[in-house]
Amino acid sequence: MNISVEITFTPLHDQYRERIKNFIIDLRTGGFTISETPLSTQLYGSYDALMPFLTETIKTALEEEEKGIMHLKIFNSDRSDYVSDF
Repeated sequence: MNISVEITFTPLHDQYRERIKNFIIDLRTGGFTISETPLSTQLYGSYDALMPFLTETIKTALEEEEKGIMHLKIFNSDRSDYVSDF
């Protein structure tokens, strides 16, 4: 099954930009289709490959922060071809 994951990482401190940048760079290493926006990052791929990758990448990011929020939306289809019509 292919999935789409929208992810937003919010470190809870003033020096958040570098950590978010590093998290996105880590997400890019997975070899998945990726789309980046100012508010979130979307990844597309096989559930069986993407979820273990995200588990480790999220764990690393959260372990490096004293406090942070990770917000995920998981769609049970590949929405990488979605184009808004407005």
